[in-house]
Formats: sequence, C-alpha cells, structure tokens
Amino acid sequence: MLEVITGTTLAASAGLNAYIPLLGLGLLSRFTSWVELPAGWAWLENGWSLGILGVLLLLEVIVDKVPALDSMNDILQTLVRPASGGMVFAAGAASDTVAVADPVAFADSPQFWPFLAGVVIALIPHLLKAIARPVLNVLTAGAGAAISSFLEDIGAVLLTILAVLVPLVALGALILVVVMMVRRLSRVRRMRAARDQAAT
Repeated sequence: MLEVITGTTLAASAGLNAYIPLLGLGLLSRFTSWVELPAGWAWLENGWSLGILGVLLLLEVIVDKVPALDSMNDILQTLVRPASGGMVFAAGAASDTVAVADPVAFADSPQFWPFLAGVVIALIPHLLKAIARPVLNVLTAGAGAAISSFLEDIGAVLLTILAVLVPLVALGALILVVVMMVRRLSRVRRMRAARDQAAT
C-alpha cells in the first residue's frame, strides 16, 4: 500500500515538473540507501542519465518562468510529464519492467497498468497547471509566471522527497497541492470573468 502511495505522489510530482522526480529517484538511489530501484529502472542512477536529466531540468526551470514560453512548454510537456509520471509510478511502486522496445510485449505485461496509472495521475496536475497559466499570465502581465513556476518546482521537490521518506505525509501534501491548484484555477477564472465584465 505504501508503495502505491509513493508511486502516486511521484507521478503527481511529475505532472508539475517531469524531471524532478526522475532526477530525485536517480540521485537518491545512487547516493543513499533510501531508494533501491528495481532492476529495470537502474538506468536512472547512471551518470549519463543523471546528467541529461539535470540539463533537461535546468532548461525546464528557466523556460517555465518566461511568459508565453511557459505555455508553449506546457503544450510540449503534455506528452513528457505523463510519460514521466508513468515511469516514476512504476519505479516508485517497485514494479519490475520489461523493455519498452517492444510496445506490444509491454502492453501485455503486468507493468503496463502501473505505467498507465502514473500517466493518468500526472495528467491531473499538468492540466490544472496548463489551463491556469496562460490566463494568469494575461491577468498579471506575465508577472505571475515566475512565481507560479517557482512554487510548482518547490512542490515537486517536496512531494518527491516526502514520497520516498514519509509516504503518508506525502499523500496529505499531495491532496493539499491539488486543492491549492484547483483553488488557483477557480480564482484565476473569477478574475478573468470580472475583468471581462468590467471591459463591457
């Protein structure tokens, strides 16, 4: 049960930032005893993998804080974040994996369902983020992009760490993050409606 909670929290974290939970799992597995990745996910702790993930994370952190670019990035990340969520859910739930080189074999394997669950879970925060961000940028003349992105990155880091160390606390933090994102979306929509009404 704790493994499922860990996987769920990691997948949701990937919905905020695709690379933070992947990099976090790789680093924690390589340099601590807190995470022991299944054999199929051992590549995450490889030096090359960590380096590539670090560069991708740096690019994501920068681009996601620039108005207009952040929305374009969200469109591109519609594939990346859910895929990352699928991977970290499967790894966090400690499921063995088969090579994805054969999609048919992978779809027929027991590892397909944990991966699919992670994809769906990651889509929720990703969509909440992608829908709210363009409206927030317009309403704040772009000033809200960097603040929102910073808070989302912090949330992804905290969720990743808590998912590994204290899964039950991570579940509570995840619920709080989702509630805050839903409230932000509702507030942004109300602000937009008020602005449109004042303009007419």
